[in-house]
Amino acid sequence: MRTVIQAMRLIQVMRMAIPLNPRPLQAMPRRQGRARNLPLACGGMLLGLAASLPALGPAPAGGAVMGGARALPYAESVQVTRKAAEAVLARSGAESCLRGKLTNALLGLSASCGAAGQRNALCELADQAVVQLHWPLSFMDDTSRRLLELIKDAEA
Repeated sequence: MRTVIQAMRLIQVMRMAIPLNPRPLQAMPRRQGRARNLPLACGGMLLGLAASLPALGPAPAGGAVMGGARALPYAESVQVTRKAAEAVLARSGAESCLRGKLTNALLGLSASCGAAGQRNALCELADQAVVQLHWPLSFMDDTSRRLLELIKDAEA
């Protein structure tokens, strides 16, 4: 699952790096000088990064993913996730802030699960949620409810 998360992060970086043509039916204007080869150079670099991803293999259980969330102790990460889920359900903030809070909490929980070697329903939900590309409010509500139920069940 960690390799899938790394692949999703790479895809997001690639989407940000490749220039988009706002007028798709018209040719992009020709750039002067060396800058005209920039999209081709970036594409080659990104292709090289994508080709090297399978060679990296799955990340070791005790290590952190470069550029990923810092792995807190598992119990602390669960509490951060609980607070984020409660904030989403209470609507304590703007939707974009709540999305960021929940996303960061789930990334942290996923990293903590990997570092602690945990394989439970809470970790699986975190891994599934972080690869979701579109986070509407309904998805955040459902995920928050499921997170709180799983945390409650784990404490009982």
